[in-house]
Parts: sequence; structure tokens; C-alpha cells
Amino acid sequence: MLRFAIKTENLTKKYGDLVAVNKLDLEVETKTVHGFLGPNGAGKTTTIKMLVGLLKPDEGTIRVLDRDAVGDKPEMRLHIGYMPELPKFPKHLTGWELLDIYGRMFGMTKQQRQDQLPKLFELTGLMGREKDALGKYSKGMQQRLGIAQALLNAPELLILDEPGLGLDPVGMVEVRELVKQIAEEGVTVFLSSHMLFEVQQVCTDATIIHKGIALTSDKLENISKKFAGPTKLLVEVSKLKKSIIDSVGALPFVSEVAKKGNTLTIEIKTHDEVRPQLSQAITKAGGVIISMKVEGRSLEDVFVKLIKKQGDNQR
Repeated sequence: MLRFAIKTENLTKKYGDLVAVNKLDLEVETKTVHGFLGPNGAGKTTTIKMLVGLLKPDEGTIRVLDRDAVGDKPEMRLHIGYMPELPKFPKHLTGWELLDIYGRMFGMTKQQRQDQLPKLFELTGLMGREKDALGKYSKGMQQRLGIAQALLNAPELLILDEPGLGLDPVGMVEVRELVKQIAEEGVTVFLSSHMLFEVQQVCTDATIIHKGIALTSDKLENISKKFAGPTKLLVEVSKLKKSIIDSVGALPFVSEVAKKGNTLTIEIKTHDEVRPQLSQAITKAGGVIISMKVEGRSLEDVFVKLIKKQGDNQR
């Protein structure tokens, strides 16, 4: 069984003196949603263009779906769906006309197009709007249509470059839920983004890239465990008593307890789920929990720490 949908070794792309992608080793397991995370200018789009054959690397190897993917490989691209950053479509065409044209480009028969297009409009939530001109589509609808176009050939691998870019919160949620639905069908999704929250909401795995260098790559939960630092729980109780503080402080996984008003800040020395035990201890000590919030495990914490570390190493 194929383990990696994407595998690169020593992948490098230069523009004069600028190294856009620097000896990138990337492994994307099949049937995952892999986030490719980094700030603007990190090398994400350059990497994607090499993966789909739009750019040729200066060094390194690329294998996509266990095929050599360096350079122009039309046969390999038949198995990939690709939506570029901010796709632009002719405003005078209808959604149906656009997908029909792309279907012809893929060599689909008229019957295949008639069978496939309704399924894609249904999947992307655009059924009923397929006959509307694209000039009447919102940004979110255009992004979903771009994903529909990328799914025309029933790809094994779907590559999305900044699918949430320029969308309002509602549009972002729509695209995010669509990506989850596509992944449930067994399609491997490689999703580039600079939006930390987007990646954290939808991805199972992630690679963080900065200045063309991969800083870390792993399961999302493992990245948080390795780099996010101590987890803190902020627990607000209705009436904070000394017995509650003593009971919490005695728990084996608690390293420090601080109080402010009726809120406890509890530092945890494990990455295991401990909220049930903590709730039980507070309740037994006579406390009534109003709220409980986790701090210190966000992808943003990890990202900032890794970027800062890279900057320190380059001084």
C-alpha cells in the first residue's frame, strides 16, 4: 500500500541569490489532511508549483503518488487536483459552463461530464447556482467552485493553495467543512496556508516552513506536545477556597497553582487529558466550576517559538 502521497528530498529552488525553497524534505502520508504552514514568502507556493510541474527545481527529487514528478509530467497530473491561490474565472461563464470546459480539457466524455458535474455542485453546496454567471458568485462560492474544478478528475491527491484567503468567517467555515468532507472520502489533501487557526481546525498533520526551510513536520498533536511548552488551565470557580487550592496542588500532574480573584491558573506537567481528574478534585473540595480554558497548546504558540528559534540560530 502506498504510504506517501508526496515525498521530496533536498528540494531546492533559487531565484538568483534568493533561495525560495532550501533543501526541503517533505513527507505527506496518504489519507491525511496535511497543512503546509508558513508566513507569506515562506516558499509555500513555490513548493506547490514544483509539486504540480509548473516549476522545475534546481536540486532535489520529487515523488507524487509514487511517480517521479520533476518537470512536465502530464500523466502524473491526471491523478492530482490543484487549486491555485485566489483562482480567477471568467465572469461571463456560468458555473456549469466553467466545469464543463475543464472537463473537456481532462478528456472527459459528454456523458462523464453530465454524470460528474451535478455531484460536484452538490458536494460543494452550489447546487441551484450552477446556471448563474460567475460574476454573481461570492468569494466563498468562487473558492468552492475552484475546489470543484480541482475534483473533476476524481484525484487521489488534492492540493489547495491558501483556500481560505480573502474569505469572510462564514466563507472560511464553508471551505473548511468541505475539505473535511473530501478527506472523509479517502482523498489526501495538501493544504497550504498562513492562517494558523485554519490549519489547526482542519488538518491532521502539518509542516511548518519559514524562509524555504522546514522547521518541523509531524502529526499536529505531536507538534503541539513537542514545542508548545507547558499547558496551563484557567479554571474559574464560584467561590475560591483554600481547600480547593490545596486539593488541586496535590494532584501529581500539577506543577504550579496561582490564583487571581476566583480564577486558578494551573500549570500542567503532562500533555495527557487531565481535565476530568481536575474537575473531580475541585468538586470534591467543595468548588463549583464556572469555566475551564486551556492555554499554551495553540499552533500559534508553536509557530512563534519556531520562527524565533530559527532567527536566533541565524544570528
